[in-house]
Amino acid sequence: MNPDPEIRRLLDVMPASGRMNCRIINKPEQSKVIDCEFPLPWNRSRPIYINFDLWKFLSKAQRDLLILRYVSFLCNFKWFKPDIYQGAALAGLIGTAVELLQGDAIGIAIAGGLTGLAMTRIWRDNRSSQVELDADEAAIRVALRRGYSEAEAAKSLLGAIETLAQIEGRGLDFNELIRCQNLRAISGISAVGVPDSVRKE
Repeated sequence: MNPDPEIRRLLDVMPASGRMNCRIINKPEQSKVIDCEFPLPWNRSRPIYINFDLWKFLSKAQRDLLILRYVSFLCNFKWFKPDIYQGAALAGLIGTAVELLQGDAIGIAIAGGLTGLAMTRIWRDNRSSQVELDADEAAIRVALRRGYSEAEAAKSLLGAIETLAQIEGRGLDFNELIRCQNLRAISGISAVGVPDSVRKE
């Protein structure tokens, strides 16, 4: 597959925020069909790496939904959102700074512990299944504006996840299994959705 026309086509499929924030990079040496770096808060660049030699084995609809899903994951990722854990982390940082100035070892330990606990929770929340499911659902919403029906978009993304695993010669991981079940429910293939308790894992 010639990467240049496909990259131009994918840019047309992407929403405006994706075109501004994400770059599609041809990476034929990678073993994954499509990949991206985890969006850390200090990294402004949002590259999406595609091995176009493997990309060609996906259908057009699967390619569309995959690029929308990766763009949704990268652009909708929120490190800084007002909630109790962000507040606790901020309070812990301020407390640690104050205690450092005062030279209070016990105060430093307590404030540092609060900061560590809050940051750990923020990290876990950003790595949860819910983040992955949100990216899938956001991609489907964008696909509706690209002429896909909800069921068609969900089936295409479901097929893409399963096809990626086959191309890459691996099984589906835990998050992918949960995503597939959610997409089956959205597409009407299954009446069983993903419980809230599993979404938070």
